[in-house]
Amino acid sequence: MYRVNFYESTCLRCDQTVYQVDRVGPLKDFTFFHSGCFKCAVCGTKLTLKTYYNNQHRQEDKEVYCSGHVPKIGPGHLDGSAVGIRSALNVPKTSLFVNEQIRSTNGSTVAPAPQLDQYQYGRFDASALHIAHALRATEIHRAYNKAREKPIEYYLDKDEQTQLEMKHRKEEDDLYRKFIRQREEEDKRIKDEIRDEWEKELERLTSRFEREMISKRKRPEDTKVLTLRLQQERDDLEKNMTLRRERKKESLTKKLLEHERAATAALVEKQSREMLELINEKRSQYMMAESIYLEPPGQEEITPYPSEAPSPAPPLLAKYHIYSHPDEFAHVDEIAISVAQEDQKTFTDLVRQLVGRCGSDIEKARTIFRWITVKNLNTMQFDENLRGDTPMGLLRGIKHGTESYHVLFKRLCSYAGLHCVVIKGYSKSAGYQPGVHFEDNRFRNSWNAVYVAGAWRFVQCNWGARHLVNAKEIPKAGTKLAKTDSLRYEYDDHYFLTDPREFIYEFFPLQSEWQLLKTPITLQEYEELPFVRSLFFRYGLYFPDSHTKAVMYTDATGAATVRIAIPTNMQSTLIFHYNLKFYDSDGDSYDGISLKRFVMQSVVSNIVSFRVHAPSSGSFLLDIFANSVTPKEYLTGEPMKFKSVCKFKISCEDLQTVMVPLPDCASGEWGPTKATRLFGLIPITHQEALIFAGRELEIQFRMSRQLTDFMATLHKNGIEEKRLSKFVSHSITDEDIVTFSLSFPEEGQYGLDIYTREYSSSGNSEKHLLTHCCKYLINSSKRN
Repeated sequence: MYRVNFYESTCLRCDQTVYQVDRVGPLKDFTFFHSGCFKCAVCGTKLTLKTYYNNQHRQEDKEVYCSGHVPKIGPGHLDGSAVGIRSALNVPKTSLFVNEQIRSTNGSTVAPAPQLDQYQYGRFDASALHIAHALRATEIHRAYNKAREKPIEYYLDKDEQTQLEMKHRKEEDDLYRKFIRQREEEDKRIKDEIRDEWEKELERLTSRFEREMISKRKRPEDTKVLTLRLQQERDDLEKNMTLRRERKKESLTKKLLEHERAATAALVEKQSREMLELINEKRSQYMMAESIYLEPPGQEEITPYPSEAPSPAPPLLAKYHIYSHPDEFAHVDEIAISVAQEDQKTFTDLVRQLVGRCGSDIEKARTIFRWITVKNLNTMQFDENLRGDTPMGLLRGIKHGTESYHVLFKRLCSYAGLHCVVIKGYSKSAGYQPGVHFEDNRFRNSWNAVYVAGAWRFVQCNWGARHLVNAKEIPKAGTKLAKTDSLRYEYDDHYFLTDPREFIYEFFPLQSEWQLLKTPITLQEYEELPFVRSLFFRYGLYFPDSHTKAVMYTDATGAATVRIAIPTNMQSTLIFHYNLKFYDSDGDSYDGISLKRFVMQSVVSNIVSFRVHAPSSGSFLLDIFANSVTPKEYLTGEPMKFKSVCKFKISCEDLQTVMVPLPDCASGEWGPTKATRLFGLIPITHQEALIFAGRELEIQFRMSRQLTDFMATLHKNGIEEKRLSKFVSHSITDEDIVTFSLSFPEEGQYGLDIYTREYSSSGNSEKHLLTHCCKYLINSSKRN
């Protein structure tokens, strides 16, 4: 069964959910353990990644053992797999043999090792080493970084590649001329149809006018009325015919464009295959001539890029094993940005400029991805007079709408020698709301999978593209940026080599094998997955509850809770916000009260909870936002820009309880967690957001850093804030203890807002605004 959360797995030992912060693994066959469960299955000795062993003689045994209890084959019995290390040590030192047990070909074609008298050395594969699964995946990936393939100019002459491109260009010219002829023919057909209809209708109007004139010719005033009516009907007919012609033309243009896109994609598919065949042929000839497969002593072994596209399969390594931060591609991104400022006359020139200094397949895919996101093709201005052989004619498919980002990415990958496919399916794109069913073509989309780092990995150029930041205008084609220009090309790195278990939240392919999941999901399961944005994964958020779905149903009291887990490294900086409105409208209030007051947001440990109390039956849309800010940034009191991380449909089918809105406090989370996280205020008396009190209450904090100018306001439904101001006060002792004293004029539910600001030791007269620190929900009753 597919688990809806990429960040949670099941412990092999106790079969309970194991989260990222307490996880050991993946180990053998991608098993996981709690750190406390990571013990020898026999004696219970605590193990580490350096001291554990797997059973090498039974593949179905996924348990872990200490060195003394790991199952052994027994005395007097030796086979190749049991003595891998000994056999490896006995192998003669020679570079004439390719060890295919170590070198994982991933379906690629590898030159066979020379056979000398059919001598079979002992098997030495990764599974024979007890330390194999203890190696960190990042170390596994070093092989990809070291596998620096020779640049394409080493084995394929530029003129030869350009020659093939020119052949392809001629095929495209023929196809575009065919498109133009079809559009002209269809346009003429529509005009002829409308003209025929116009003539028939005009003849009908004229005949009727003449008949009426004959019957009423004795009255001059009737003649004038009939003439005016005929002119008006002719004008109306002309407008209707023009409108019908435009509608027909628009409908036909849409159909033709779909046909042209399909024809262009099919042609690019054929041409990409031919380009890859040429590159693979020349690369193979070069490698055979240079004996690339036979590594000189002391050189790293290189796994060749496969000549044939491998079948779709889940990648063995997650994205963070490939690279942990986009800055690792800083030099590659700079190349893409630089190349994007110039125009190229051929794809051969363009791709060679992009990948000329790239040594690995990952870097090649990266430069192409970044070039497309930097180029911002959606906003490019094209000169209508440009011919197909001019620089911008290179991107004429984008200009005419016949070539998408995904087809262009595939085309460029083929010029770089990379296998790439265009995948079609559904996406939770613009206009989608949680709970929508994918029953028509409204949310059809396309994206890419590119074969890099030994596996197929997703790329979504269209969603990854952003805009220039701090730029008054987009640089025109052919213009260079001055050294003084400071532009940052913003893009979304999430959509480069996205992990399948994250990608599936937004994209569902029509072919299940292209989910690249070990256990594919159904379309219904895809619809039920929470609607998350890329920022959700960028912050490392995940859902700790397996029942979290796109549509959350309330209980009989109208309550439903959405819980989100925050990774340890983000707990001190993430701030959340929310919005609640009716699902089928933009209305955000009920009986004049903001729907936000029917949601209680709180943070306990690493879990942020949003408890919704529906004020009426029906459906609501809960939008959850987040932003990462430092305490210093928050304390300035400047407005913060929140971005959506996920949305939910809250469905209340039957409400049996009348819900009362929360007191009208400042927006945001309840409880003292924010006070500690951002202000260093440690709660002494009340650690929870909800307080049960009598008619009086004291709340105390300890300041871990100096704050000043505290202020507290009390709120209660039905009572003005001014009337409650005299019932709350505060004091500060020498021990840096802040005490808030409250009394309640009547029983009921109250909200307490606390504000403060940092003490300025620099003597600066300019003070920051008072900033909201925390808030409590207090139930006052004599019984308490």
